[in-house]
Amino acid sequence: MDRAPTTTELEAAAFRRLRDHLRERTDVQNIDLMNLAGFCRNCLSNWYAEAAAEAGRPMGKDEAREIVYGMPYDEWRARHQREAGAEAQAAFDASTPHD
Repeated sequence: MDRAPTTTELEAAAFRRLRDHLRERTDVQNIDLMNLAGFCRNCLSNWYAEAAAEAGRPMGKDEAREIVYGMPYDEWRARHQREAGAEAQAAFDASTPHD
């Protein structure tokens, strides 16, 4: 018997798709995401950790980041992070305070 997916299941599927998309798009830097959308992979991992804590499953920053990045954060940075250009850094500095 088929059953319709719940809202939570649909939201979880959308989250996984966003997470996987960000893992594949290593060319898109976090500062670019912050400047264009006001959030980045780190924000997403913070939100994940907050949701886990609210559900009674606290986790550390490193664990949450590994869920989002698909590898330890330091490894991702070494493989994919580039120095921010002056224009991107200026836009970031001029934007509203970041979480």
